[in-house]
Amino acid sequence: MQFPDAFADPSADGPRGLRGFWLRTLTREASRVVLWIPVLLAAGIAVYFALPEEPGRWMAPGLVAMAGCFGILGRTVPAVRVLAVALCAAGAGFAVAQLRAHAVAAPVIERRIGPVTVTGRVLAVEPRADGVRVLLDRLSVDRLSPSETPETVRLRLDKPGEIAPGDDARIVRAFLMPPPMPSAPGAFDFARQAWFERLGAVGYARTMPEVLDRPARPGWQLAASAARARVVAAIFAILPQPAASIAAALIAGEQGAVPPDVLEAFRDSGLQHILSISGLHIGMVAGIVFAFVRIALALPAGVALRWNTKKIAAIAAFAAITAYMLFAVPAVPIQRSWLMTGVVLAAILLDRRAITLRLVAWAAFVLLLAGPESLMSASFQMSFAAVVALVATFEVVAGPLARLRARTGVAGRGALWLGASVLTSLVAGVASAPFALYHFNRFSVFGLVANLLAVPVTGLWIMPWAVVACLLFPFGWAQAALVPMGWGLDILVAIARSVAGWEGAAAIFPSMPAWGLAAAGLGLVWLCIWRSAVRLAGIAMLATGVGSAAFQIPPDILVSGDGRLIAVRDGDGRLALSVPGGDKFARETWLRRDGTADAPEVWPRAGTSSGGRLVCRPGDCVYSADGVRVAIVRNASVLPAACGGADLVVATVGIRQVCRRMAGRVIDRFDLLDNGAHAVWFADGAIRIESVRDARGNRPWTARASRPSP
Repeated sequence: MQFPDAFADPSADGPRGLRGFWLRTLTREASRVVLWIPVLLAAGIAVYFALPEEPGRWMAPGLVAMAGCFGILGRTVPAVRVLAVALCAAGAGFAVAQLRAHAVAAPVIERRIGPVTVTGRVLAVEPRADGVRVLLDRLSVDRLSPSETPETVRLRLDKPGEIAPGDDARIVRAFLMPPPMPSAPGAFDFARQAWFERLGAVGYARTMPEVLDRPARPGWQLAASAARARVVAAIFAILPQPAASIAAALIAGEQGAVPPDVLEAFRDSGLQHILSISGLHIGMVAGIVFAFVRIALALPAGVALRWNTKKIAAIAAFAAITAYMLFAVPAVPIQRSWLMTGVVLAAILLDRRAITLRLVAWAAFVLLLAGPESLMSASFQMSFAAVVALVATFEVVAGPLARLRARTGVAGRGALWLGASVLTSLVAGVASAPFALYHFNRFSVFGLVANLLAVPVTGLWIMPWAVVACLLFPFGWAQAALVPMGWGLDILVAIARSVAGWEGAAAIFPSMPAWGLAAAGLGLVWLCIWRSAVRLAGIAMLATGVGSAAFQIPPDILVSGDGRLIAVRDGDGRLALSVPGGDKFARETWLRRDGTADAPEVWPRAGTSSGGRLVCRPGDCVYSADGVRVAIVRNASVLPAACGGADLVVATVGIRQVCRRMAGRVIDRFDLLDNGAHAVWFADGAIRIESVRDARGNRPWTARASRPSP
């Protein structure tokens, strides 16, 4: 799809001024304009998710129709046609996202219930470091009517027993909760992700499930899930930890059992991408199978003369990656990688060049149409950022590298391979860094070094043995391949731990605003799509996005949704926590988003904090900052004294109306239960309060109450 004459101008130089400049630029880069279609589609999807209120269903079709009429009326003006196509693409993205959000609607429980008996079909059994996690559908739940019963629930089990995918099972004494709201305004919204997964409740059970029925012929998806569970169990029976959990992640996509300390080492060293099946793994599997089949067919005399072994190897490689994708846990990176690698292999069959930005654009287009919600995930953003940057870079350097390779010997080609490896790791790391900063507030300083050490071990030793193990599993001989694979995994863990242990290995950054992420994303695609000097403007956009954290004003007070954890910003600018425990996930999220790596200060039981802003006594504290006095109350008996004269009262108990009249503003237990975690800012004596419910707006995934039972 191209628009070679869409921007043609009758004059040689075209009109002058800014309009003329852009017309000439678009004319020169007409073949690249089509690459903006998935970008505009993504922009429409992003606008839908960013809205605070659910729009009317007429809005997106109306926008597309308006753009179409606009294009027809101005069809003789190139700029108008371009604008009409852009509006149509963005409107289509908006419409697809909205249709998807309403199409997946399913019941979500409104409050914590339990103990209850849950009966359903097991869809998946996922190993975890502290037990297993099961996904159930076809549910029957005590105390819930059929109209209130979720489509699926996810439970953590301490005693899984012999449960397997496809089983009909009964779990007694289960406790169910709504998918949790974010732990702070603007933090990751698991409830939104659960909405699109049709996950209506999460919870746990301490009792062993009872298997009611085990069907002899489950569907292929359940059969694949059951096979995956058996393979993971076999891996854990053969290999010790942590090699077993990493092998399960690489072969089956099950990352949940990786020990927390190992996961942290991979994250801090910049190797966490190796644990997630993505383009690296799909490409390695395709390359291994392609090379093996081609070499094997070249050995018999005359076969290579009669058959096109290259195309046969491509077919075998495609079959291998398709089996890999269907077997592993489905995720956006593996779907994207399968689609792109499949096109590359198809190009080999058709004798065509395949690795282009157009391939990446159409892969993004297909995945966004199929699942527009994936745009909001870190995996989609980081994987496409890395791939787009790599393809755009090698479009520039491929020619010079090929000429250098043709003129050098073995040593020179080795040096070129090493240089290409360094360039690949550097480009992928830099391109995905803004998205890692936004989602994880972390940058791996020595990620380039770690990847140069770990990727060859993964590609030349670990993944070949993983392919052999997959071939041997049906015969019960996988141990012969898993044991040597485990040797490589031990080396991989050693690399991750060593690099993560270097001083300053992980840099922690405060949270970027959403507009900063948008600026960084636009800057990246701008830099990669255009070929002329105008592309350099993308560097400024990238820098603006990454630097946007400097414009983000952190809150002075944070209160968790259950009221068990409160943080205040002390005189030294750091967060101080009310208790050393409390909501662990909320505590980690607050500190990470604040860019804090050191252990935080804990409030004194009685006395003054080290920063001087907080004065505590049994039952309550007084926090003073920027001319504002805040009473923090944890005991109802001190409410009358605490309320008087306070500009703001933060209470973990319910507040009577008389106290509400005495104090300036109030956040109490019922506000927290109804609206989730709260953040408070002070500026020149003014108070601004934002709750999680305020930040999430009124959307399909926020419509139901999330108040737990008192």
